[in-house]
Amino acid sequence: MINELISVVIPAAGVGRRMLADKPKQYLKIHGKTVLEHTVEKLLSHPRVGQLVIAISDDDPYFSQLSLSSHPDIIRVSGGQERSDSVFYALDYLVRNSPTTWVMVHDAARPCVRLSDIDKLIEEVLHHDVGGILASLVRDTMKRSDNAQNIVHTVERENLWHALTPQMFRTARLHQVLSRAIAQHVPLTDEASVMEWDGEKPRLVAGHADNIKITQPEDLALAEFYLSRES
Repeated sequence: MINELISVVIPAAGVGRRMLADKPKQYLKIHGKTVLEHTVEKLLSHPRVGQLVIAISDDDPYFSQLSLSSHPDIIRVSGGQERSDSVFYALDYLVRNSPTTWVMVHDAARPCVRLSDIDKLIEEVLHHDVGGILASLVRDTMKRSDNAQNIVHTVERENLWHALTPQMFRTARLHQVLSRAIAQHVPLTDEASVMEWDGEKPRLVAGHADNIKITQPEDLALAEFYLSRES
């Protein structure tokens, strides 16, 4: 089990409305490649990564145009309305067809994740009872607002983390808990929150803050800068 390859799930059915672009953010280009291509190629270059399952909307016109669509280690499954639905469909495929002990879930729009951080995640999580996620400590002063965007109070930032991806858990366990949470309409923002809902305490593995998620238009330029440093 320690040397077993690890499957990867990428939920990529979102439309990314906050990017204000003419296509989903995972298909915007950096250095001549789509964000999704950068992300997938980075993950597949890791020696511990095996099969990669991408959840894509059925009406997505872009994915089939990428060379990724015919890669032998990449499986496409139907995406869902919510991220949790897409992750579940991908996990369902793995459980039914090629179960591995562990799975990593990674955002399609995080192309800057470092291979060294994935190394660290795997090393720490393989010996953890639950699983864990890459995360970075909050550095800025945090404020909580009311609905009118007025400050209500300052949030204590000690032991406060930004959740990143990949997030790594046992495949069968995550599939089982996620199935129950979706059936009960539990609001879920990431895989760690699924396990937290079930009473577990996933491990936080310190990663680099440059593992950004492309969400706003300015993030694209920042990701381009980070990726340029790798070449």
